[in-house]
Amino acid sequence: MISYAQALQQLLAAAPAARSEQVAIVAAADRILAAPVNSAQDLPPFDNAAMDGFALCANGQPVVAGSVLQVQGWQAAGDTAAADGDSAQAWEIMTGARMPSGLDSVVPVEQVEVLEAVEGRPTRVRLQATVKPGQHVRLRGQDVEQGETVLAAGALLDVNAMTLLHALGVASVQVQQQPQVAVISTGKELVSDATAELQSGQIRDSNRPFLVSRLRAAGADVVWNGVVSDDVAAFDAALDAALGAGAQVVLSTGAVSQGRYDFIPDALRARGAEIIFHKVAIRPGKPLLFARLADGTLYFGLPGNPISAAVGLRFFVEPVLRKMLGLAEEKVLQLPLQADVRKPPGLRFHARARVQADASGQLRVSVLAGQESFRLKTMLRANAWVVLEGEGDLATAGSLVRVQGWGHREPVQLSPLEMS
Repeated sequence: MISYAQALQQLLAAAPAARSEQVAIVAAADRILAAPVNSAQDLPPFDNAAMDGFALCANGQPVVAGSVLQVQGWQAAGDTAAADGDSAQAWEIMTGARMPSGLDSVVPVEQVEVLEAVEGRPTRVRLQATVKPGQHVRLRGQDVEQGETVLAAGALLDVNAMTLLHALGVASVQVQQQPQVAVISTGKELVSDATAELQSGQIRDSNRPFLVSRLRAAGADVVWNGVVSDDVAAFDAALDAALGAGAQVVLSTGAVSQGRYDFIPDALRARGAEIIFHKVAIRPGKPLLFARLADGTLYFGLPGNPISAAVGLRFFVEPVLRKMLGLAEEKVLQLPLQADVRKPPGLRFHARARVQADASGQLRVSVLAGQESFRLKTMLRANAWVVLEGEGDLATAGSLVRVQGWGHREPVQLSPLEMS
């Protein structure tokens, strides 16, 4: 049995380096940038009105209330560039419309008295409020300047990043290739059909949908997933299907301990796989297995208990995916424990936890009750993982502990209730 630090070192040594590809912007959501994005244009691309009203020329000086101006023309959003504006006159203008050349300020329509109009269009107006120079105008390049680096390599293309790229007219981006991953659930007791009635000794297959969902959140492309019984031939067929689908990494759950039906280690050896390690000094999930198949594919044999599988994914698989995505080492928090926590001596303990702000605004973390590896309901309240290390069997209240988000791309987030 090796330590977690030793296991992680071997995992990262075996993980392939990141590779990149160019993809259309419509296919880039939630991908990781492999190269920075520099803006090819200014944003806004031209000076425009921030509200409906009248554009005029202040030329660096206030235009006082009571001033009367002729209205030279009208400009709406999407209109072509207007003729040069007369600095002594105004233009009726709509939000987002391009400012006529020579005009530099906008007075809101609510602060103007219309003195004359033709067919409903104002032709002469009086200002009811003093206009400050440059007010209510969005300047060209005020948000983004042409040539500016707007996103660095390693950035996640979340909805905010994608919105900016669309606004800048970016057609394609260089992103890291997604790791191709497959998931195999093993066990003759597993039932995948939610409508099927459970027979004696059967349970629902929850590990596979959990792992598939979490892998996608971690940035992987799940190319194959399925369920097999405790049968070597069925397992071999499933593994062949996963490899045929292009899997670079394969995860299985169950059949890696030392029971009669824990056949996976021998099945892998029979295929020429190299078992890199089997059993790590952690809880839950000690029987975890890591191997390299004959073709170089990485293989993770996760224990069958659901929280053991979750720990295996979060702390063993995700660091490998992170390297394959070209990301730097994950940053972690150090927060004080809310209360004493018992831990297994000599083992690295991964606990479902909840981060909250106390009355003074200080963030603290609580290890939740119900840490047994079969308990799923505790996950509903968890918003983080706590990692407890060391030889002792007690982590005391107030001591700083390692806190990590639910996934490597998901920092700890507090709800409004938790912030109050």
